[in-house]
Amino acid sequence: MENERIEATPKWFSDALAAPYDEHEIEVDACPIRYLEWGDANAPGLVLVHGGAAHAHWWTFLAPLLATQYHVVAPHLSGHGDSGRRASYPRETWAKEVLAVAEAARFDAPPVLIGHSLGGFVSIVAASLYGDRLAGAIIVDSPVRKPDPESEEGSRGRMFRRPKTYATREEAISHFVLVPPQPCDNGFIVRYVAEHSLHETPLGWCWKFDPKVFEKVTLTPMSEFLANTRCRIGLLRGELSDLVPPETGEYMYELLDRNAPVIEIPQAHHHLILDQPLPFIAATRALLADWEHSVPRDGRHGPNVRKRAST
Repeated sequence: MENERIEATPKWFSDALAAPYDEHEIEVDACPIRYLEWGDANAPGLVLVHGGAAHAHWWTFLAPLLATQYHVVAPHLSGHGDSGRRASYPRETWAKEVLAVAEAARFDAPPVLIGHSLGGFVSIVAASLYGDRLAGAIIVDSPVRKPDPESEEGSRGRMFRRPKTYATREEAISHFVLVPPQPCDNGFIVRYVAEHSLHETPLGWCWKFDPKVFEKVTLTPMSEFLANTRCRIGLLRGELSDLVPPETGEYMYELLDRNAPVIEIPQAHHHLILDQPLPFIAATRALLADWEHSVPRDGRHGPNVRKRAST
């Protein structure tokens, strides 16, 4: 079984995992926050923000594909992965962590945030509160719905409220599932993220995330945060995503004054960074390249974008 898995692993994935990266730790409001770092420190900055119950290693097979042109960092948000835990988890606090990691990375210019699912919500909050310190934010399949019932934690929280402990690591990995449920032909990627989602305790193997991360403590509606973002925004959605169907993408587009690209990844579900990783990278590279060479139609969503010289 193990040999079959290894043989089925494509070269791009193996090469990405072989790429070197550094690990760092900072403290944000008395909580240790760990993050991973790739690429040339003099290149433009990207901050990759993972989803709920996930961790920075959801990006380790993708970050090297962006680090050829960018200085890339990926934090473990508090309550996730290898970072510390808090008494509660307002999205505003996670946004503060993301900006603190960006500051610690010493980017030469304001970075672009790329956030998937819950990480997209965190990136929206950061773009609203700290937009003057960002060059943009790419929101990846994060549903801001009308009339804004974005508490998808309700369903996910029920699944994750009492995570089980398993006798062996392999038993735990065998119980790893994507939430919301979806097909994914890339079993080698799902196993990889599962392997990095666990830690050993005196009672056995359990998931790293704190179940309290799904308790809603941010009171401001996400629609309000999105409508008040102060940097460039791009929206990526999966064609087959149940969380961000076309009408949700259209609603988010309207909140942004129809002044943001909405890019659909073909044959992708919600966890599109797992089921369509290379199309995701292609779309992200194209959007970033466009942002490098253009300016927005007005200044509302792009105060940090380089302006064209007047003639």
